[in-house]
Amino acid sequence: MWWDERVSARFRRNLQPTLTYWSVFFSFGLCIAFLGPTLLDLRCQTQSSLSQITWVFFSQQFCLLLGSCLGGVFKRTLSQSLFALFASSLAISLVFAIIPLCHNVVVLAVVMAVAGLAMGCIDTISNMQLVKIYQKDSAIFLQALHFFVGFGALLSPLIADPFLSDTNCILSNSTANASSNLPHIRKSLVPHHPGNLSHYDLPMKGMVVTRVSYAFWIMALINLPVPIAVFFLLYKERMVPCFHSSSRPLLPADELAMEPRPTEKEDLSTAVQGPHAAGGHDDLFSCCQSKNFRGASYTYFAVHITGALVLFMTDGIVGEYSGFVYSYAVEEPLSVGHKVAGYLPSLFWGFITLGRLISIPVSYRMKPATMVFINVVGVLITFLLLLIFSYSVVFLFVGTASLGLFLSSTFPSMLAYTEDILQYKGCATTVLVTGAGIGEMVLQLLVGSIIHDRGSYSFLVCGMIFGGLAFTFYSFLLFFHRMYPKPSSDMDDASPDKPAVMDDTGQYQR
Repeated sequence: MWWDERVSARFRRNLQPTLTYWSVFFSFGLCIAFLGPTLLDLRCQTQSSLSQITWVFFSQQFCLLLGSCLGGVFKRTLSQSLFALFASSLAISLVFAIIPLCHNVVVLAVVMAVAGLAMGCIDTISNMQLVKIYQKDSAIFLQALHFFVGFGALLSPLIADPFLSDTNCILSNSTANASSNLPHIRKSLVPHHPGNLSHYDLPMKGMVVTRVSYAFWIMALINLPVPIAVFFLLYKERMVPCFHSSSRPLLPADELAMEPRPTEKEDLSTAVQGPHAAGGHDDLFSCCQSKNFRGASYTYFAVHITGALVLFMTDGIVGEYSGFVYSYAVEEPLSVGHKVAGYLPSLFWGFITLGRLISIPVSYRMKPATMVFINVVGVLITFLLLLIFSYSVVFLFVGTASLGLFLSSTFPSMLAYTEDILQYKGCATTVLVTGAGIGEMVLQLLVGSIIHDRGSYSFLVCGMIFGGLAFTFYSFLLFFHRMYPKPSSDMDDASPDKPAVMDDTGQYQR
């Protein structure tokens, strides 16, 4: 194997939980990307207007952000984390199964809100647990985790595509005229942004003809093994009330969470449960309690804030670029054909997924700080070249692919880097996940309003500004890293690189 034996041995000891967390993130990706391509068929199913159905986007995105904030509530113990992941992944399968039964847009929005909450919990908990298991070795496993979300995001539109309506799926007298706009509208909805659809008029009354239900039922079946995998992990850890035996060789998860010193049995139970000082990886609201601020230096807060601001910008760029690159391409001066422009969002997400796959081996050889630096500089240079060659259709495709590669590994690398600075204390994972979610939502809305007022060229100008801000905030993070207190010898002794030894309680201790 291309990594060393120590990391390989640690991966083998934690194989089942690691694969489970990766599979749960596949559920996240599967759920985040299906809405754009299927939204027109869902509009027909609910017999709603385009402006009404786009509220489904908002309900999902807002509750995803809320779920990311609340996800930390469920990770105080391993059992809470796993039960939350089981409930969330099962909820996603149920959502896929229930969507074809939603014939009212309000009901559909509520169902998608539940999906958003489940996705937010998955996002926060999976990242936290992998960081807790691998700590200083977590970068490579976080890269793999985020590859699976990209893989799921690529797969769900492919599943849906054969079942999408080629013509308007509400048959009425105006169907012929409305159907001529259908390809353009559908491409502007890829992958998960509603765009500006207020000037399109599609029929709301008539006979509904759509086969999109089959796509959702297929995705429900594909996702079903994920909650089953989480259940088997619960069973292995003897946390299922009806199945565990009376004699347990390990301490209960709640007792492990209350141990006064960090412990590490070389399996999931203790590696994940090790408590953290300075408040641990609490939920966002617990992080804001004054007791967690006592004795903390200003650099402690600065690392959290600047790390979150970098991801606010970079994840915001992912959201705004994927949402508006199609609209930018079909407008002047490029005036790309609708069919050709429709490949741009797919190209962008494809190279994000490819970049995450490449980053898995690269992250083992390269420090997270170096990877983030390359990412933010690459994003800035790419937008600069896109502005310089703004009249070149060829370079728009090259720049889109380049931007996808540079943005692909930013989140997992930043998470690994920030957690490493803070020595796995504080609330870095929760704060960073929340900052990234807010950025994706806010910058999409901001860029959409600016494009509406200033024209399509402002799309690249906004990207350049956001890239420059990401680089600036990262420079501040590097500065605060130099100012942050160095780890003590006690912390060095607690390093995951140290071999585990048995203490007198029979538990592994670092």
